[in-house]
Amino acid sequence: MAALPARLSVVTLAARDLGALRSFYRRLGWPELPSSDDGWSAFLLGGVLLALYPLPDLAAEAAPGVSGPAGGWSGVTLACNVDSRAEVDAAFAAAVRAGATVVAEPTDRAWGGRSAYVADPEGNRWEIAWAGTAVFDERGAVLSFG
Repeated sequence: MAALPARLSVVTLAARDLGALRSFYRRLGWPELPSSDDGWSAFLLGGVLLALYPLPDLAAEAAPGVSGPAGGWSGVTLACNVDSRAEVDAAFAAAVRAGATVVAEPTDRAWGGRSAYVADPEGNRWEIAWAGTAVFDERGAVLSFG
């Protein structure tokens, strides 16, 4: 029997308004794949794809026969770790300028790092964080965390 590799390749966000969500991530300056369009879009982020796919289409594939989410927070957060404590504040400000909604201002956390939370135009929560123990490669992929 083949093993399931320990890797995360793609995170797909179900989009109610793919065009608006796509525009938000483009305003962040993130590199969009050339094959993206208003039916599917993806951004290469440190070795992982962030994909955007229309909610009805994703529901038909991933949750056939299940009612779609009504909106609001899904209980999932995505994180973008930065290289320094000061970069949390700068990245937070850049996200807000690009159209993110403030969820929690940058603050020092009990676990020793610093983080803030924003929401994209569809309410997906992003943590912008610095953890002094995190080590990244040149693409921003996590090599170790602790």
